[in-house]
Amino acid sequence: MKNKMRILSIDYGDTRTGLAITDALNITAQGLETIYNNGNDKIILKKIDELLQKYEIGTIVVGYPLNMNGTKSERTEVTEKLIHKLKCKYNKIEIKYVDERLTTVAAHKTINLLDVGRNKKKNIVDTISAVYILETYLKSVDL
Repeated sequence: MKNKMRILSIDYGDTRTGLAITDALNITAQGLETIYNNGNDKIILKKIDELLQKYEIGTIVVGYPLNMNGTKSERTEVTEKLIHKLKCKYNKIEIKYVDERLTTVAAHKTINLLDVGRNKKKNIVDTISAVYILETYLKSVDL
């Protein structure tokens, strides 16, 4: 059986960006890491380059931050610029986006249930959010 191309998800933030990836069969989502990008997209693109060397990635899914009423915000516009950069740089990879409303809230609830210490919370919340974004995408498509 030939392995499918993996799916990478991005929870894009001003300071931190969480990354998650599927297993080789696109059944489960695992958190990879949180990148401290401090507004520098080049750091994110460099990390994606590294991941493309390590994994066969066929799709990148970006969390799309809408307001609770479904309207766009300043953050949405910033995310759209990243999506454009991804489409230009990785034109052989499918770039998708998924409504990420409440993923950070869900990630914080998960962290609280796991009783993660305060200092570690900010290091993993974006990675967990990326997992939720990826799980949302996996539920929405027929692979």
